Amino acid sequence: MPPTFPSKYTVSARFYDAISAEWPIYGAGRAAAIPLLHLEAGAWVLDVGCGTGLNFPWLQRRIDPSGLIVGVDVSTHMLEQARRKVRSRGWSNVQVLAGDATTATAARLREPIDGAGYDAAIATYALSLMDDWPAALATMAAACRPGARLAIVDMQPPQGHAALWSPLARLACRAGGSDIHARPWTLLDHYCEDITARSVRGGHIQVRVGTVR
Repeated sequence: MPPTFPSKYTVSARFYDAISAEWPIYGAGRAAAIPLLHLEAGAWVLDVGCGTGLNFPWLQRRIDPSGLIVGVDVSTHMLEQARRKVRSRGWSNVQVLAGDATTATAARLREPIDGAGYDAAIATYALSLMDDWPAALATMAAACRPGARLAIVDMQPPQGHAALWSPLARLACRAGGSDIHARPWTLLDHYCEDITARSVRGGHIQVRVGTVR
């Protein structure tokens, strides 16, 4: 991730959930992607770039307490908010790790599950924040077992009639440190087959979910 990323959320991490446009816009990407992970009770899920843990409630609805959610993020301030969320909800099946997904090894990400492979991995609006997102995607795939489901949710300029909102979308992404032109889902076919695509919110949000080879 960019060197400035951890400090970017030093103050805003406390208010991130309130200012992130989750309800009107970005929650739609989670709603589209997470059912496509086909999670079962007891599943082990890796959440790369988990931030404040906005994916955690969605994932909790799909697995039971015998499963495990492991969130990893480079920002200690965002992880502090994620930990508070975990404690306040009483989620005993969630662990959060401080780490840079662009440099972490798959073995490091597998430590909470004793070196086994994850049943699913997801990155929502996270890869486009990273300078070397291809490395992070490769590590995500390597941390999964064959047959696991891998999801990418990220952004591009709105399309078609919604292109009118492109300047606003670009401004929001720039303010958040994201590269709206990164298109990290385009490399998913290097690691996965049977890829399902979804486009929501005027094409601004792109969802890709596939099965790890």
